[in-house]
Amino acid sequence: MSSRSDTEKPRSEKPRSDSRPGMLLALALAVLGYQLNATMLSPALPDVIHRLHTTSGLVGLSQTLFFLFAAIGQVTLARLSDYRGRKPMMLLACLLVIVGDIACAAAPDIGVFLAGRVLQGFSAALFTLAFLTLNDTLSPKGFGRAAGIITAVNGGFAGVDAVFGGRLADTVGFRGIFLAGLAVSVAGTLAVRKTVPATPPTATGRMDWRGTSFLGLGLTGLLIGLAQGQSWGWLSAPTAGCVLGGLVGLVAFVLVSRGNRDAIIDTGLLASRRAWPLLATTVLTLAGAFGALTLTVPLFTQDPHAAYGLNATESALLFATPAQAIGVIGAPLAGILGPRIGWRRSVIIGSAGSLIAFAVAVPFMTSQWILVAALAVLGITYNGLSITAINALAVVSAPADQKGALPGLNGACFGIGASLGTALASALITAAGSVGAHGSGLYATAMWASLVLLAAAMVTTLAIKAAPKGVTGAEPAREVVPALHM
Repeated sequence: MSSRSDTEKPRSEKPRSDSRPGMLLALALAVLGYQLNATMLSPALPDVIHRLHTTSGLVGLSQTLFFLFAAIGQVTLARLSDYRGRKPMMLLACLLVIVGDIACAAAPDIGVFLAGRVLQGFSAALFTLAFLTLNDTLSPKGFGRAAGIITAVNGGFAGVDAVFGGRLADTVGFRGIFLAGLAVSVAGTLAVRKTVPATPPTATGRMDWRGTSFLGLGLTGLLIGLAQGQSWGWLSAPTAGCVLGGLVGLVAFVLVSRGNRDAIIDTGLLASRRAWPLLATTVLTLAGAFGALTLTVPLFTQDPHAAYGLNATESALLFATPAQAIGVIGAPLAGILGPRIGWRRSVIIGSAGSLIAFAVAVPFMTSQWILVAALAVLGITYNGLSITAINALAVVSAPADQKGALPGLNGACFGIGASLGTALASALITAAGSVGAHGSGLYATAMWASLVLLAAAMVTTLAIKAAPKGVTGAEPAREVVPALHM
């Protein structure tokens, strides 16, 4: 059974450029303007609590809302760009970043700050829109190289941005972070307006707002339930209500999308092996790696009774910065490799490499330099190959008339995976403490869970349907999207 037609024409007969430096710089600035709001703010959260006279719970809610609306924004704006064009949606996302930066920088209270974070989060679609724009305008070789660079930018400045954010918080306060981001976003917006070509819409019809609403409600319920489950209680009524409500919303989304030619994502595409294993791989990879890197490892390495008793700066420099710094090189290299060997193979290599790195790290987590070396490898395998190739594969696997559908939903899966990973790690560490675990044993279960999640990601990666010969992802030099068969 085919989701659309049995044959698809090539995307375009017009020769494409291998390089557009001005456009690539503009896209990098636009993505960086969003990304700084994610990476630079983390060390400044205590300053937000102090200056806005608020609580850690409300500041934590601001982070939850930021990542929640990042998921919703990627699905909505990416698909809407199929009907309205990439550039208008990108300029809209840039505008949302700017308004959000101004709101947060001038926020007199936590309410305005929360509103600003929502707007900033929605603009996460800039990353997906950048990939779509590159795929629309560049040759496969040029797309791969540029995709790697955009992925590197989306990962921050090798950890330096977080340190710079902490420095700004210590000197001028958290408002300085948003003013710095505002300057980058304004420059990115002007550059996008000047250099990004106005490509025509790729789909006819109209946006399915009913399906979008159900999908948004489903994502909202799941992500809030995962983010707040630890503080509310995993078996509490609010947590259960959010999670069950989210699942109901997702079921309703599938039901209203069936047979709808304007659905935000074709259910035939969603059920095919070109889509669901890719989405599952994204969720499982982020759940395994992100949860460990952002929660378990920092807590473990800073606990004087568990391991090394490092301070926050030492822990970041040893266990986070190396992978981030290597990722700045690894992502562009992955972009060069992908078109040559195929994006699916790149995803497989990245998943296998990350699994091996964790297979070494987890049993030897109390050996400091083995753990440092194993996590540094993730700069190539996770930050480089996996993130670049997963996003690129979502773009090139989408049907010609639904180019924004799969990349947008895949972008939302990044948020789901990150939330799932941190929630699971937090719950396992808390559970271990409640039964008397101490020292490294307090964190061991969470680390083993990350390893299991990455092993599951390896399985779903292998389940992704290989593109036939002569199709994007199989042979590097050809760029044709076939019909998707269930």
